Amino acid sequence: MIRAWSATDVRAAEEPLLAAGVPLMERAAFALATTVLADLRARRRSVRGAHVVVLAGAGNNGGDALHAGAHLARRGLAVVAVLAAERVHDGGLAALRAAGGRTVDVASDAGRVRSVVHDVAGADVVLDGLVGIGACGPLRGTGGDVVRALVADGLPGVPGDATGGPADHGPVTGRPWVVAVDVPSGIGVDDGTVPGPVLRADRTVTFGAAKPGLLLPPAAHLVGDISVVDIGLHLAGAPAVRRLAAEDVAAAWPVPGPADHKYTRGVVGVVAGTATYPGAAVLATTAAARTGAGMVRYRGSDVVARAVLAARPEVVTAPGRVQSWVVGPGVPPAADDADDGQTARGRAGLAAARGELAGLSRGPVPAVLDAGGLGLVEERCPPWFVLTPHAGELRTVLRRHGVDVHRADVEAEPLRWTRRAHELTGATVLLKGAVTVVVGPGVVYAQADAPAWLGTAGAGDVLAGILGAMLAGRAAAVVADPALAAEVAAAAALVHGLAAERATPGGPVTALDVADAVPGTVADLLTLRAAP
Repeated sequence: MIRAWSATDVRAAEEPLLAAGVPLMERAAFALATTVLADLRARRRSVRGAHVVVLAGAGNNGGDALHAGAHLARRGLAVVAVLAAERVHDGGLAALRAAGGRTVDVASDAGRVRSVVHDVAGADVVLDGLVGIGACGPLRGTGGDVVRALVADGLPGVPGDATGGPADHGPVTGRPWVVAVDVPSGIGVDDGTVPGPVLRADRTVTFGAAKPGLLLPPAAHLVGDISVVDIGLHLAGAPAVRRLAAEDVAAAWPVPGPADHKYTRGVVGVVAGTATYPGAAVLATTAAARTGAGMVRYRGSDVVARAVLAARPEVVTAPGRVQSWVVGPGVPPAADDADDGQTARGRAGLAAARGELAGLSRGPVPAVLDAGGLGLVEERCPPWFVLTPHAGELRTVLRRHGVDVHRADVEAEPLRWTRRAHELTGATVLLKGAVTVVVGPGVVYAQADAPAWLGTAGAGDVLAGILGAMLAGRAAAVVADPALAAEVAAAAALVHGLAAERATPGGPVTALDVADAVPGTVADLLTLRAAP
């Protein structure tokens, strides 16, 4: 698991060490230089003579970058430091010059920005140390001008139109390898926003702990590979954001034993699909079955039930005990003549999930509310209810609760609005996207496991089925622990993404392909379990 702490927590952990004279900058700079050398060795035969450009601002990250540049210069690399602030770290600047590094001062002469672009074009590596974790808001001044010029010249990044739009993720032949120092300059360190120009990194070397903005969208698309360097910090309290790894999901996966049967493995009730969208019911029930549910009960019209049984004959259409509910895939957002009675069935399933209907469940059980099910959130929900909207649907949920927000707002500040939806509804909220954000009581997860090809029709129906089965397998624990639903939801996002990659690695994928790849994905995960 990757754990990220806020900038405030990291600075608080640094303070006693700095007061005691611990050389944190030297540790960080040495690790940064070592990482750069390793990356260079992977990209060229010899590191000697490689050209490095250091973008240095006024903060400690600029000092880290300058000291790292000095280490690299002493190893025979040609290092140029671009000074983008009137004052940069004195010790770092002196070390760089003593090691033979060259400097270009653009803070006092903006006309030199074009020469910086020329230097970068011929560089093997660029170190982005323009601002540190204490900065907030868009990258301003000379640093912003430099980044805008570099992006305009062809380096991947966000040019600074303040939209936080997606960066270029594709490889660019012949361009330098960009290493961000602690964080890519200009991202929201604690919330992952992209309010202005940002140079996309191929790698971010972060010190002490990952920062939330490295894991959260939209900034998560700008950080590249993340290397966390241990510099001796002791971080107290809970992390601000978590990202599950495959090993975490494997360790928590409930594997049936000889005494288990279909009811102990979890029964999923699915209210999905209509005559207009029968495929949603097929996809959700297929995904639930293939994720390992002991039984899947389908509730819907006879015509859709026949389609479900034709695809999955093991699905049961009779009422009975349920240990989690999936409500809403393929169902219209409001009751009308086309909903085939699914809105009423969905309300009954959610009442059962609250523990209000005897016979359908033995006390409260978890529930997944997707698509049309999101319209059934009319009152406070328990945290074991998981809402699974995309950005447009989250906007609708928020507006229904009196919040004037647009889809673009949600896409620009996903954490803020997912957290707001959790606060307003009480439910755990999973915001679907290239990076999935999950907010529950006191916890935030950000998962980036899905290939871009997964943005396809029906993929959300499959995720709902996967999550429903995973919640059913741990139903009692999820109801007992308010934060556990968020962890299970994050794990479902991981399984969903890995299944998509397994289905057709690096190429187009359909939703049914993803569902069919789940058993093999789970089997692969279970090979990661630690030996007893």
